[in-house]
Amino acid sequence: MSARHVARALAALICACLPSPSSAVDLANGPGGAQVQRPASKDFSEVADTIVGRASVIDGRTLWFPRSALEVRLAGIDTCELPQWAFDPQRHGESPFLKPVPCGPLAKAWLRRVVGGRMIVCSGTFDDHGGSLRGRCFAHERDLAIEMLRTGWARVETRSPARPEYWQWQRQAMSARYGMWATYVLDMDEWRAKAADDSLMRKPIADLNLLAEREHEITPPFLDARRRSIHSDR
Repeated sequence: MSARHVARALAALICACLPSPSSAVDLANGPGGAQVQRPASKDFSEVADTIVGRASVIDGRTLWFPRSALEVRLAGIDTCELPQWAFDPQRHGESPFLKPVPCGPLAKAWLRRVVGGRMIVCSGTFDDHGGSLRGRCFAHERDLAIEMLRTGWARVETRSPARPEYWQWQRQAMSARYGMWATYVLDMDEWRAKAADDSLMRKPIADLNLLAEREHEITPPFLDARRRSIHSDR
């Protein structure tokens, strides 16, 4: 074999050993065992990925994996935003005002209790920008979305198809009036569209005013109030 042929063979061997730029995913290992598969493709929404590690809680539907710098949104559910208020329909004492219920912080607190210091496993797809993951998450084989639904601090997301068991858990929580299902609370999408002030300094009166102009009634106490109104009219 000539020197030219040897050189060509060596060049081909080197090229074959280089990593391919068209690889679908690049496995990144975070410190402490956290792992996440990040898509190299621009079509993030079609790439399924899994992350394993300890997480902190941002709100009632969002986790943060600090060692891989990744945000994960629980798919299939929605919760009150952190500044959002609900209201207890039961009158307390002589006060003419409804008692405010911080439904956003309560949802966050329950998710934090379930997550604790446990290892969390999330599997889903990246959003269109590749910055956050949207999927199902488990702690000791417990679906975090179900944990939020069964206690009444989350509702099934209506903008996309949800798992049948999610609807089942929501119906049970609503029937038992757990969590937010025992309150007057504005539909989360309606709240996001109408709340001019979404800071953590938001006052309950702002949400009480929004409830007075509500377009949707999502919790049983609204129906109770309508029934009482009908009976009193009679």
